[in-house]
Amino acid sequence: MSVVDMRVRIGSLELRTPVLTASGTFGSGREYADFVALSRLGAVVTKGVSTEPWAGNDSPRIAETPSGMLNSIGLQNPGVEAFCAEDLAWLAGRDVPVIVNVVGHSTEGYVAVAERLEREDAVSALELNISCPNVDEGGMAFGTSCAAAAQVVRAVRASTSKPLIVKLSPNVTDIAEVARAVEAEGADAVSLINTLLGMAIDTRTFRPKLARGVGGLSGPAIRPVAVRMVWQVARAVGVPVIGMGGIMDAEDAAEFMLAGASAVAVGTANFVDPAATVHIIEGLERFCAQRGIARVAELTGAIRE
Repeated sequence: MSVVDMRVRIGSLELRTPVLTASGTFGSGREYADFVALSRLGAVVTKGVSTEPWAGNDSPRIAETPSGMLNSIGLQNPGVEAFCAEDLAWLAGRDVPVIVNVVGHSTEGYVAVAERLEREDAVSALELNISCPNVDEGGMAFGTSCAAAAQVVRAVRASTSKPLIVKLSPNVTDIAEVARAVEAEGADAVSLINTLLGMAIDTRTFRPKLARGVGGLSGPAIRPVAVRMVWQVARAVGVPVIGMGGIMDAEDAAEFMLAGASAVAVGTANFVDPAATVHIIEGLERFCAQRGIARVAELTGAIRE
């Protein structure tokens, strides 16, 4: 039995560990179940779910970069009804909290998904994605304006009783300002950062490496930016912060928690090592045990300034 208490709280949710999956990097868990015992995770955060099926963007949609990757998937998903019938039904028997990432082209679209998921007991919480840079309507358009972010959070908050996490965009001047705006409208937690807007050009063909031209940059290359933003937001709001952005190992996860995160989400690392989440949980436990830290939650905000 572990000598370290690995439990953390995100609002009313008590999680076994502080390590979650980052939306869009873990499917709905089915693809990783051969490599990871899902019940060991803090939660599975699903890929984005919309009211109707989204086809996503044209290929190529992935490009490798130094210490990271660009993606322009475009929130491809089968729609909320298919998600509930297939992925959610499968997840319901896996003894792990399920946080559904909610996407939309409009405020009404976000609300419709939230209302549909309100009826599903298997859904532990919603993560409102107002920060995806890979769609032309919705997504980041909501997350880069305090007024727009507040509007959509207010509408979704009124339509669901489930814990509401708001995923923030780094592609803003002051992310703390946006965090305060969504907290004021009822967000129970914030998660950050989503990908940074980036681009890569093939110097042989003179063409962009992604069909859409630009995409979201993730991986270790963005980690110092993400840590800084988590630190800023944790000092600005009173709700829990879920940190993400280039977490590859336990020390990376600890860095985010020291900056103020109550939990962390692992994304790009899942493509490198399908069992990355479990390795990070085990590493965090050793990290705490070696330092005489009895509860992993004690790391949150423990930076010495």
